Amino acid sequence: MKSLAHHFLNIKCVFLTLMLLVSSAAFSAGLNVSPVKPAEPFIEAAFPDATSIGTKSEVLEEGDLAFWTIKKEDEVLGYAFETDDIALIPAYSGEPVNSLVLMDTEGKIVSVHVLEHHEPILLIGIPEHKLHTFTDQYSGFMSTDLVKIGGQGENNSIHIDGLSGATVTVMVVNLGIMRSAKEVAKHLGIIEVLEEDVLPIANIKQDVYQPSNWTQLTGDGSIRRMLLKNSQVEDSFAGTDGELDTPLSKEEGDASFIDLYYTQLNIPTIGRNLLGDSEYEWLQDQLKEGEHALALMSNGFSFKGSGYVRGGIFDRIQIHQGDNVFSFRDLDQYRVNDIYADGAPRFEEMSIFIIRDHHKFNPGAEWEIELLVRRQTGPLDSIFSSFKTHYLPLENYLDRPFVEAKQDITDLPMWQQVWIAKQVPVTILIISMILIIIVIFLQDWLVKFPRFLHTFRRAFLIYTVLFVGWYSLGQVSVVNVLTFMKALMTDFHWETFLLDPIIFCLWMFIAVTILLWGRGIFCGWLCPFGALQELVGELAVKLKIPQYVVPFAIHERLWAIKYLILFALFGLSLESLQTAEVYAEVEPFKTVFLLNFDRDWPFILYASALILMSVFSRKVYCRYICPLGAAIAVPSGVRLFDWLKRRKECGDPCQLCAVECEIGAIEPNGEINLRECHHCLDCQVTYQNKNKCPPLVLKQKKLKRAKQKATPAEPIRIVE
Repeated sequence: MKSLAHHFLNIKCVFLTLMLLVSSAAFSAGLNVSPVKPAEPFIEAAFPDATSIGTKSEVLEEGDLAFWTIKKEDEVLGYAFETDDIALIPAYSGEPVNSLVLMDTEGKIVSVHVLEHHEPILLIGIPEHKLHTFTDQYSGFMSTDLVKIGGQGENNSIHIDGLSGATVTVMVVNLGIMRSAKEVAKHLGIIEVLEEDVLPIANIKQDVYQPSNWTQLTGDGSIRRMLLKNSQVEDSFAGTDGELDTPLSKEEGDASFIDLYYTQLNIPTIGRNLLGDSEYEWLQDQLKEGEHALALMSNGFSFKGSGYVRGGIFDRIQIHQGDNVFSFRDLDQYRVNDIYADGAPRFEEMSIFIIRDHHKFNPGAEWEIELLVRRQTGPLDSIFSSFKTHYLPLENYLDRPFVEAKQDITDLPMWQQVWIAKQVPVTILIISMILIIIVIFLQDWLVKFPRFLHTFRRAFLIYTVLFVGWYSLGQVSVVNVLTFMKALMTDFHWETFLLDPIIFCLWMFIAVTILLWGRGIFCGWLCPFGALQELVGELAVKLKIPQYVVPFAIHERLWAIKYLILFALFGLSLESLQTAEVYAEVEPFKTVFLLNFDRDWPFILYASALILMSVFSRKVYCRYICPLGAAIAVPSGVRLFDWLKRRKECGDPCQLCAVECEIGAIEPNGEINLRECHHCLDCQVTYQNKNKCPPLVLKQKKLKRAKQKATPAEPIRIVE
């Protein structure tokens, strides 16, 4: 036992060293993040002739906006406003990036300045000045401009340079700036508010079909074409870092870069002629109500690429319809083996892409396909150009019903727009939460089927890691606790917490389950990092890797570490929430789930070490370090139910459950410490097992002996 404790203490020393490295790196990064910047100096610099800035108007009634009016004597020079007051949009961190936008009286943006952000990507790795360089690009834009990140400007849109490694952040910054500018310009009457009719969703006439060959389908616009030459692509990179060092020859420039054909495939005349009757019927079976199918066929440059193999997303193609822009995932794509239309050319790539119902695609409205051509400019940096081409609705195949116009969701509060956008993952998450509740209610029955329960739990943990953690970014953090406490003590608004539906739902689940059963339901079932550790530990056991068990005397003292970390972070948050967020890097969640290990080496080493420790000892981070676990363990004492059953023999003399409990939540006296229990139900499986639980085994033996004594002796046989 001493040897095991010695090994664990050595591991702990290594961990503390790594923790110091991470804290140092995080604190250094935090020093680069200035405190919340005041707006007035930026306003004075943008309008040097101003004699009066005034005070920011407050929102008095619904429809009012908060902004400054800048004047020179009685003449209005312009306006200033913060994006947090107009368009509160959460970024990568789950918190908004607050920018100050200065605009003149004609609706032209004078300058933009970032006042505050909590982006983990910008706290480390990417210098903050790059974010300011990004916002400098907005000077001179009109509030009515359509600004997009990356690519080259075309049609009515303006494309600006992004920020490598912080794509999500700058997309949110762009959306906040342009949406705020447009809203303020509308409010002040600078730009006209147009009442546009909402085009009703058209239906495809499934009873309209006409045999057609390739020439007829391309001739009437059923199949559209995008033909790009090499010279066109090179021209799009001219003057950028992506420009080739050696110019193309005339022959090379005239050669085809891509010859792409695209169409809407679930229109009978198109789909049946291209796929044949049987394949078209198969396609119709795949489509749910509100879903549509596109076909892409090309030679030359691959529209699929290889990005979808790594990340599951086809990053070279996008579909635009109005303000709706969406890409396709690997599960949305099917391969086309053959084209049946007479006269069709041969293609190197042919695919069907399903437009899912949540995209609200309207076959009766014009849409565009955008091809993104990316060119690497460095080990981590790249630049891309985009090329678009239209697809016009085919009236012969459409039925346009007369329906009431649907509400434009941009008129809704920002938190409602986010919930609408994330309704699918939120629905899946809520269903999984209900499933957990059912398991807890039926636990006394389910534990009688240990094989099923263990298989179900393992599958659920995989779901938690992949869907809740990496896909939905639903890793709750102690920073959420600190933010909530700070809001309670200052200016609390539910809307701030509703901006991230996944995190909000998880916190509602935590609140309910803590009140009913304690902390263990979340920590044992829905915490992505906890689930990852448990899966790693199970794999290690299957591989017969030796497991180190910490003696209970040391184990119960190590529990205190996470509470000390929690109290330290809480104390820091009272002084500065921003400083507390920096030191909250003791949580590896950002590194593992938000940034996918794309960080400086101390953070990667720290997170990897925690995962590696789970190979040799179960859930070390959860048991001893996690301040989030400590935060939700504190109120667990007020739970309403204790549904984990024990017997009088538990602890004295029986220690079987205590030995088997992988996180050491069962004390030597047999009691379960529900502040540490993760509700895995393993002890309840043993409790119900008549062949394993020592009190039950002893009881069975006693019943068997009593039964044998009660059986009358056999009669004596007399042999003549």
